[in-house]
Amino acid sequence: MDNVSALNLNTSISGWHPPLWYQFDECAVTPYGFIFYFSVKVFNLILGFPGNVLVMWQILTKKSEGSTSDIFFFNLSIIDAYFCLMTSLDLINRLYLDDQIIWYFQRFAYGLKDMAPLFLTCICLDRYIAVVHPIVFTGIQDNRIRMGVSLVVWGLILTYALTKCILDVLRVYEVFSGVILFAFFLMVFCNLSIIWVLRKSVAGKEVMNPIKKKAFKTVITVLAIIVVNYLPPVALMPFASTYSFVDFHCKITVSVYSIMDLSCTVEPLLYVSKMKRSVLCCCLESRSKKPINVSV
Repeated sequence: MDNVSALNLNTSISGWHPPLWYQFDECAVTPYGFIFYFSVKVFNLILGFPGNVLVMWQILTKKSEGSTSDIFFFNLSIIDAYFCLMTSLDLINRLYLDDQIIWYFQRFAYGLKDMAPLFLTCICLDRYIAVVHPIVFTGIQDNRIRMGVSLVVWGLILTYALTKCILDVLRVYEVFSGVILFAFFLMVFCNLSIIWVLRKSVAGKEVMNPIKKKAFKTVITVLAIIVVNYLPPVALMPFASTYSFVDFHCKITVSVYSIMDLSCTVEPLLYVSKMKRSVLCCCLESRSKKPINVSV
């Protein structure tokens, strides 16, 4: 803490303030969590932003009908691209400006990212209905339904983001924790249900239905994103009272949120890799048989 006292003394004498990238003066002695945090943000800006733009471009320029979940992927990419693009402003404001108005925009961006799992949940539910309730899915393939759902989700996301922007971050943390837990348990339910249906459909057969196999892979991918990127904040934050101020604010929070922010790059990379494989398969299959009209 002697270093912190020296920094405060320098501030009072010369007017110089310590770099804001470690947020609290107490974090000056352990800035490594913030180094990792901003390394992740720069990584997202370099790979995540162009990756999400590529996903949106691929969805908009598709000649075929594509997947019914593409609408949710598109909206998720908008959030991730915006969050990645805010990195430059975030760095400049933390390191040099410390402008309160810009802090509002930063909190708004973090609010959007907090609620991004809602679109992941929509993707999972879409896959669940396609596999477990195919008859119902056949009657709701109209993309206008998914556009309506997306508008409702955007309403919830913007409400939360504006609330986080105006109010203190800790006041909306309970909502964030609830959304992550809800998304996680819903993902587990969908995943187990799809596994159960696939096991029954594969029994006695050597080849798995390609549509159901595709849905299963999508749900597994989204579940992995939820578990790896979004569950750590919920798992660690309830024990905040047991940590010291330095451990909680300088090490734990910045580390778990850095892991959560990595989803901005992981999600588009997984989508792009899936698109490349699907395009190749379509080219190969078009020579041997007619394309399937029903898309999932």
